[in-house]
Amino acid sequence: MAKYDKDELTKRMRATMEALKHDLSGLRTGRANTALLDNITVEVYGARMPLNQVATVSVPEPRMLSIQVWDKSNIQPVEKAVRSAGLGLNPMIDGPNIRLPIPDLTEERRKELAKLTGQFAEKARIAIRNVRRDGMDALKADENKKEISEDDKKRLETEVQKLTDEMIAEADELSAAKEQEILTQ
Repeated sequence: MAKYDKDELTKRMRATMEALKHDLSGLRTGRANTALLDNITVEVYGARMPLNQVATVSVPEPRMLSIQVWDKSNIQPVEKAVRSAGLGLNPMIDGPNIRLPIPDLTEERRKELAKLTGQFAEKARIAIRNVRRDGMDALKADENKKEISEDDKKRLETEVQKLTDEMIAEADELSAAKEQEILTQ
């Protein structure tokens, strides 16, 4: 069993928060955001490549994304990848560029996205609690090996719980803010 390392636990919990922020940034809120296309892969040159490795994505207007494909022969595969990504976007080829108007969200779609926000937050809370469990197990093992006293173990367990509570509160805050952003657009 690993020795207790507060810095390692903090680092793992922070990584979970970064993953949550990334997941939430990919949710569509009715405003153009390049993160919306982060998870799209394109079939080019006989391989699947991330969109950002075959094109530049920009936001020329608040409700418009523009994809500038570097190799003109890849315009059709990029358009196909965006269309089939399930984002509800309708790409329009405009010379060497692909324009993506961001449509208004329906009330039903807003509720689906809000629910998805909650699912992302729950996934993050579970990951944070798993890190807490690992920390508590390490403390128990350290006490059993007589490396720390029972008092130290109790004090450190309180520290781990406090860190866990802070991270979960931060995850809830991020989720609530994103949900609010989605529902009030």
